[in-house]
Amino acid sequence: MEAVLAFFERLPPFLIYLALGAGSALENVVPPIPADTFVLLGGFLSAQGMISAPLVFLVAWGANVASALVMFWVGATHGPSFFQRGWGRHALNPHQMERMARFYQRWSVVAVFFARFLPGLRAVVPVSAGVTGMSWWKVAPPLAVASAIWYGALVWLGHTAGDHLDEIKRWVDQANLALLLVALVVCGAAGAWWWRTRRHG
Repeated sequence: MEAVLAFFERLPPFLIYLALGAGSALENVVPPIPADTFVLLGGFLSAQGMISAPLVFLVAWGANVASALVMFWVGATHGPSFFQRGWGRHALNPHQMERMARFYQRWSVVAVFFARFLPGLRAVVPVSAGVTGMSWWKVAPPLAVASAIWYGALVWLGHTAGDHLDEIKRWVDQANLALLLVALVVCGAAGAWWWRTRRHG
């Protein structure tokens, strides 16, 4: 943690903002990227007067929401054709696509909102919502609100950490581990659903 913090402290402010934005955006494409740690550090550095806490939040939140909506657009424009032929047709058959679309029609706002707090799933749900033809207006607002809550909390924790940054980092890691376990349970249920519904292909 100290090495990462020392690296950030050597950067000029605009590169810190750039790194925060890039990490927050790429999280929706490459989930293992530790965007949460970067944002927490950004909040901590803002308390040292190096950068602005509101700007840390806006950069991280804006980049994360923008990249998630890009992935939603990719799912909406390329997903249906991908799953209609070739390998994609074997991943999800038409019956499964119909069932998934019905799920999103009913639970889209709730699913998108809560998925933003679950590691891994936060990157998958915008794409799958796009594939099923969900409206942009049913995806963007809950996605933006959930991301605002998450990144706002991380910036606030970092900003108020004082000498307890390592402890707060461990707490955030533990929270993410618990959320990851929830995500794994959800993925297991989704896998069981996929297996049961294959016979209708």
